[in-house]
Amino acid sequence: MNTPSTDRERLQKELEEKEKLLEDLETSLPAHSIRPNQIQRIEELEEEIRQLKEELSPK
Repeated sequence: MNTPSTDRERLQKELEEKEKLLEDLETSLPAHSIRPNQIQRIEELEEEIRQLKEELSPK
């Protein structure tokens, strides 16, 4: 059974993983000829991060 504490820890870990992935993607972008799918993945990650932060914020 998940407790609020373990749910929060899981969300926090997921947030940290997505932020690291976003950082890696952004640093690996080429200076020129960025593909649309690269930008799309970054935007998707940014949205996922925003949603996780919203879930983690105190109500």
